[in-house]
Amino acid sequence: MSRLAFTLEKTAPGSKARAARFRTLHGEVQTPIFMPVGTQATVKSQTAETLSAAGSNVLLANTYHLLLRPGPEVFKKFGGIHRFMNWDRSVLTDSGGFQIFSLPSERRMNEDGARFKSYVDGTTLLLSPEVSIETQKAIGSDIMMVLDQCIPSTAPYDQAEAAMHLTHRWAKRSLAARGDSPQAMFGIVQGACHHDLRKKSAAFLRELPFDGLAIGGLAVGETHAERYEFTGLVTEHLPENLPRYLMGVGTPIDILEAVHRGVDMFDCIIPTQLAQRGTVFTSHGRLHMQRAVYKFQDGPLDARCDCHCCKHYERGYLHHLAKTGEYLGWHLLGIHNIAFYHRLMREMRGHILDGTFLAYYEKMRLELVRQDEDSPPVPPKKTRVKPTKTLGDYEIITSAQGFSSIRQLSSGEVMHSVSAPSEEAQRLYIDQSRLAARLLKLSDADTTELVIWDVGLGAASNAMAAVQCFERELAERGATVLRPLRIVSFECDLDPLTLACRDAGAFPHLRHGAPYQILKTGRWTHPSGLLEWGLHAGDFLQFLETSAVPDLIYYDPFSAKTDTGLWTSAVFARIHKHCAPKSAELYTYSAATAVRVALLSTGFTVAAGVGSGPKTNTTIAFTQAADATAHTRLLGQDWLARWKRSGSKFPPGLPEDDKPTFAQRFEALPQFQTAS
Repeated sequence: MSRLAFTLEKTAPGSKARAARFRTLHGEVQTPIFMPVGTQATVKSQTAETLSAAGSNVLLANTYHLLLRPGPEVFKKFGGIHRFMNWDRSVLTDSGGFQIFSLPSERRMNEDGARFKSYVDGTTLLLSPEVSIETQKAIGSDIMMVLDQCIPSTAPYDQAEAAMHLTHRWAKRSLAARGDSPQAMFGIVQGACHHDLRKKSAAFLRELPFDGLAIGGLAVGETHAERYEFTGLVTEHLPENLPRYLMGVGTPIDILEAVHRGVDMFDCIIPTQLAQRGTVFTSHGRLHMQRAVYKFQDGPLDARCDCHCCKHYERGYLHHLAKTGEYLGWHLLGIHNIAFYHRLMREMRGHILDGTFLAYYEKMRLELVRQDEDSPPVPPKKTRVKPTKTLGDYEIITSAQGFSSIRQLSSGEVMHSVSAPSEEAQRLYIDQSRLAARLLKLSDADTTELVIWDVGLGAASNAMAAVQCFERELAERGATVLRPLRIVSFECDLDPLTLACRDAGAFPHLRHGAPYQILKTGRWTHPSGLLEWGLHAGDFLQFLETSAVPDLIYYDPFSAKTDTGLWTSAVFARIHKHCAPKSAELYTYSAATAVRVALLSTGFTVAAGVGSGPKTNTTIAFTQAADATAHTRLLGQDWLARWKRSGSKFPPGLPEDDKPTFAQRFEALPQFQTAS
């Protein structure tokens, strides 16, 4: 029986985010929750009073350090850590496993435990599961952690497997050492970045009588993408009726991503560590207060924050404290950062309970990675494009406006060269195709599947815009009113997506598990079961006739200059024929006369789409003329007059003798007889 009386209140629609509550020996705890780190029975630069005022409800202390100083006997004398540090709320104690991992040259590991030299007096000590638990019992924490063997997340399989099995044996010994103590205890899932080991570890530990389970061994060497992937993997194999704790993580964006994947509890030194360096998190973005730009600024750090720092101190003064290294600056900026974290947790909890978390997640995953937008660190240069990273024939470039894109080195073409990729995808494809409205059932009995072709996956901006549109609708409206959605992506070269995923901080739309699964297996299914995304890796023309007939086609390969084979009349004729059983609509960024001629000459009815950057319009094509009649921008006589003057009015390779006949048929197309 759990010592925490854990209650799961709600899981967010379209997400694994959870709101829950449990009760420790020192009161109720609501999740998601962030626990400031008070390694040595103190959160650096803070007092119990400032922590309480900022909203802290659980603090973390470390068994390894407290074993060495002041020692278990001191805690026994004071009756535990709460009286010792004047803290009347909950305390979680880490077991010391990570600290042992951090001192590899100073310790020896075996089945008994870890033997190491004290940094206090040089004596040799053994930290075993029994010693760790006895120390935590003396400390009197509300939640104890088992002793585990932490290793780098990138460790090879054999090493990770051995550490996992040792952690499991130590977990059993830790439970036995607890005895009948009323303190709760969490097990720790290990297994590094190996899928089957993580699953085995979760399966083993969930059969033991723990009061909660933690995810250990992350934030120790893996990439952000791997961290998100393995967090989601582990939570899928943890019981719903116990709290889940991701140890040592992290930044606000890392916490948001982990909550989305089903984690309840977090700790990290970042809020106070960055405060010491003059860095703060705000609703304006991340601020580095040592920068001279703040020297003469008045007003609070964050207009949305009501913490003690923001209510009583000006930016100029905080800059002065940070610049001079004054302890008061560390103290005040620490207050603000801790308050920021707690406000983030409260907001997430509120949106989970309201059923609006997914929309909040989509908004915040962009906001939480911003720098100071009011005072950008480097004024943007208007024309310079800076290359950053490369893979194969592609590189990441940063535009003068600050967004990142993928450029093909051989052709010089840039995917989304003028507008940010996610903005262009939303405007040209999602909004124009009215995807949100199309996702809604026509009746309660409507189970027809909506199919999107994503031709030219690139860095997945269009496909992810569709995924995010689906997730917003799911969060706002619920699953019962949505049709199933199938996205079929076509791409012959996955280097652009691979490159972008390696630098997901530059591509906010990739802060999601779906693109990484697509790269790994070619398929991703949304947890609701209503959305399936598949990839055809290879030449689009090889898969065209064997793929599910689409309702919408997002046609986004490189231009006809670079990718000539995908913009011909023959290709569009094949698409039109394949879509014949349905009414389909094709959306593309190109407004080239040659492209429109190819579409019109193969049976499509064509209209001008919205503009993009310097382009005044793009192109929409309909397989059935009846669906285009309501469109206000059908190509008509004005466009036909421009076509007659164009040097691209005939399909490439058309014999000279055939041109008069083609022109006659083209001018007689039905849409030019009805459209003005």
